[in-house]
Amino acid sequence: MAEEYLKAADGNHMTAMALAQAGLTHMFGVVGIPVTGLANACVARGIRFVAFRNEQAAGYAAAAHSYLTSAPSLLLTVSGPGCVHALPALAHCQANVWPLILISGSCDQASAGKGDFQELDQLAATRPFTKFSGRATTIREIPAVVANALASSALGRPGPVYIDLPSDVLHQTVPYGEALELAKLVPPFVPTFQNPSPSPELFASGQAVDEAAALLRHAERPLIVFGKGAAYARAETELQELVKLTGIPFLPTPMGKGLVSDTHPRAATAARSLALAQCDVALVVGARLNWLLHFGEPPKWSPNVKFVLIDIDKSEIDLRKPHQGLVGDALLVLNQLNKAIKDDPFYLGDSHPWIEKLVKKARDNVERMEMQLQKDVVPFNFMTPLRIIRDAIIAEGSPAPVVVSEGANTMDLGRAVLVQTEPRTRLDAGTWGTMGVGLGFCVAAAMAMPERLVVAVEGDSAFGFSGIELETLVRYQLPVVVIVFNNNGVYGGDRRNPEEISGPYKDDPAPTSFVPEAAYHTMMEAFGGKGYLASTPQELKSALTDSFSARKPALINVMLDPYAGTESGRMQHKN
Repeated sequence: MAEEYLKAADGNHMTAMALAQAGLTHMFGVVGIPVTGLANACVARGIRFVAFRNEQAAGYAAAAHSYLTSAPSLLLTVSGPGCVHALPALAHCQANVWPLILISGSCDQASAGKGDFQELDQLAATRPFTKFSGRATTIREIPAVVANALASSALGRPGPVYIDLPSDVLHQTVPYGEALELAKLVPPFVPTFQNPSPSPELFASGQAVDEAAALLRHAERPLIVFGKGAAYARAETELQELVKLTGIPFLPTPMGKGLVSDTHPRAATAARSLALAQCDVALVVGARLNWLLHFGEPPKWSPNVKFVLIDIDKSEIDLRKPHQGLVGDALLVLNQLNKAIKDDPFYLGDSHPWIEKLVKKARDNVERMEMQLQKDVVPFNFMTPLRIIRDAIIAEGSPAPVVVSEGANTMDLGRAVLVQTEPRTRLDAGTWGTMGVGLGFCVAAAMAMPERLVVAVEGDSAFGFSGIELETLVRYQLPVVVIVFNNNGVYGGDRRNPEEISGPYKDDPAPTSFVPEAAYHTMMEAFGGKGYLASTPQELKSALTDSFSARKPALINVMLDPYAGTESGRMQHKN
């Protein structure tokens, strides 16, 4: 290899060396001027490049891959409009507190301000959505910019960052040996859960931990709430231990489902309203008291509840002003808390009044829902196909499939019906309620957890945002089954009252309407995948059995009654 030191490395190879030195493994994106060479250089350095048809879907894939692997993933775009198409992914990661590194090419620095090809001030465009936005102005600056971006994205509160690489920098060269030495300046990234010597600031103070343990010990109606921050921290073992030690009931946020199995006897999901309204101490782990948790305010919560928040970010605790705040990594802090409880143990047994009350409410609610689920309603409502899909997923056993879900009614009802028994096996629209994430998330899940089947349960409207990425699934032969709930439109086609249908364009389709009974399954077939049409329970069961066993790209077009469901799921009050 000595002859390599006689060669020159350009900016593409310098960037690839720096990214590989950091230990980054996956890059998602769309190539073109001026970054095609960068994609090829990354592939040569052992970074897998996953090519998409649209930057927005690629961005959502990179975002979900970052979350599932607890490490930043890479998103690559061309300049100008390519960078703009990536902004939704940055904003989605910012809202979800996920790391992500966006890299975009940009115009020659000497041509800036002259109207160069796809010219845009990309630093200014990305800055509102990022923790760090930096530009390498020479090839030798690339490693430092990569190192700064990586540290900013992954440390403390995770978030998106941006690296700007002008075209002229990508064409600059340095001796190959110098490039290798410069790349070594980038420290390898080690996720906290894999770090044998985590930083001291990731632990909470011992006094705060003892006080939190005492609050839980003396509570009459304690509750544990955990979210996707705990999932990102890989805190499932510690959460399961905490529930085992104390018997405290728990409530996951949607993407926290599976950290402790939905089938656990202390799961309070089916009694959510009662649990929130009557708990007196709530330990909140890796979840924010935002709209998903009703801001921690009455009437959904008791006005006297005492919150104990575990969060990596002190500013989040300062914002929420809980009774007790524990600043640190969820895995490490829970480990501290478990040790404190073991020193002075307590346990809420099955006969505890709080447990009995929640168990009875949950049992009653589950029985009522099961009565709806067991009916074979044709034409399909939402509940019948969700039950059939749930049973097929449960039958898969372990490793459990990853469930991707988006859409108003489809996602909302799916949260209640589809069961998660293993961590990080649910991906949905998240904190920002972003539609169009589904196909990108499918690719990310298949790449991050190749041993698992991926099942996407999509509303037809949400599916349409990124449906062309079916071709990406087929191109990479990913084990993904996309299930489209087809009810002819947003919420279900034309829902207007007669008095709303007026004006010169009254004969146009309703704003909520799509082509009736669209043949989405033929889209998958057009790319070489397998398509199924399901209008009856037997047709859906047969399609699921066939597609699950094949473990190849497939789409099941499930025909629903256009009048099933409600506007905006359970959030119609917002409209």
